[in-house]
Amino acid sequence: MSALSDKNDRFHADTSLQDSEGIRRVIREKYAEVAISAKDKFSYPTGKIGAETLGYDFYLIQQAPSNLLESFCGVGNPFSLGEIRPGARVLDFGCGAGFDLYVSGHLVGDSGLVCGVDLTREMIDRTMENLNGAGVTNYELKQIDAEEIPYPENFFDVVISNGVINLSPFKLACFREIYRILKPGGRVQFADVVLEQDLPAEMKDSLEAWSH
Repeated sequence: MSALSDKNDRFHADTSLQDSEGIRRVIREKYAEVAISAKDKFSYPTGKIGAETLGYDFYLIQQAPSNLLESFCGVGNPFSLGEIRPGARVLDFGCGAGFDLYVSGHLVGDSGLVCGVDLTREMIDRTMENLNGAGVTNYELKQIDAEEIPYPENFFDVVISNGVINLSPFKLACFREIYRILKPGGRVQFADVVLEQDLPAEMKDSLEAWSH
């Protein structure tokens, strides 16, 4: 069965389809701004300081062009969860402005491939500019409009994500798609925001809260 063939599961969420379009609109608007800079957009460290705080490879941080880190707003370090080997195919689900793709590109080398998908056109454009400026050539970028990932089954060795799955109102669909495009024995390495208790009603019903 295709990962998204069951429509009831595809749209099972805490929000209606109409609300989901509103959520995506707010996220696109927020991250179109973040594509320029993440400064003062979040309550946690972002940019170069954020990457250092999360324990990213110091050498890669120092070698990265400054504009590659301006929009970095990761909530964790997916590379701390397992080794990514030369020659691997890696997908970044919600690639943002490309810093995790930059790191992945160095890890997989010229024989590997790093692919990024993102909901925001401005992020895709910024990522292309950033990776080209950083000399990364083994990459591919695609804009998506929903949870569907435009790659065939059993294509990737590793899927990474950094603070993005929690933005989707259809998380089950995200994980099904990730499972579909992973090779047998492939790995998911993601960092994200997890609720420890129910949100207050005023936040749960807020479209703006979805973008944080």
